[in-house]
Amino acid sequence: KLAVLSGPTFAREVALDLPSAAVLACADEKTGSILQQQFHTDRFRLYRSTDLVGVQLGGAIKNVIAIASGIADGMKLGLNARAALICRGVAEMTRLGVVMGGSAETFTGMSGVGDLVLTATGTLSRNHSLGEKLGQGLSLEECLPVGGAVAEGVRNAVSIHELAELHKIEMPICNAVYQVLHEGFSCTQALQQLMERDRPDEEMMSFRD
Repeated sequence: KLAVLSGPTFAREVALDLPSAAVLACADEKTGSILQQQFHTDRFRLYRSTDLVGVQLGGAIKNVIAIASGIADGMKLGLNARAALICRGVAEMTRLGVVMGGSAETFTGMSGVGDLVLTATGTLSRNHSLGEKLGQGLSLEECLPVGGAVAEGVRNAVSIHELAELHKIEMPICNAVYQVLHEGFSCTQALQQLMERDRPDEEMMSFRD
């Protein structure tokens, strides 16, 4: 029986016994309940889900969006831009997740919004650090490895790009990051491409634009 643990947790803070929360996904509710009881403490709050697809996708896509957030910070685009990237990142995450069988609600939880906010803003985030260096003008080769460890978003960007093409889902932010990492686009080119997209109807955008 497979179970997946995900959520807004930097390992360093968990190790220091600082208050943290995460989600454990397991298709078998009995197994999930047993694992929840074993890991849940007064310092580590563990929620339970049966959405294995959604929890795993959230954990991968947030790495790519975190790189985008880091790029924005490296380019000094401001807090408005970072907030917009996080918000639209949740929409991209949800669109692909729902098409692949995940639950939309999962992406508003610990493995979606929770993990994304932490990874896209936290100073301990390898993915954000990588993006920040890219935004400052360094090449990918000059950025890796960051902090002695590989930023998972570099590989995740390829997988997410392939899944988006397979399922014909528009994921403009993830695609822009993929182009910067793997197709030689500059951060300025990627930003211009995002800002010049067709103007969306905000009320119509949730899982489609």
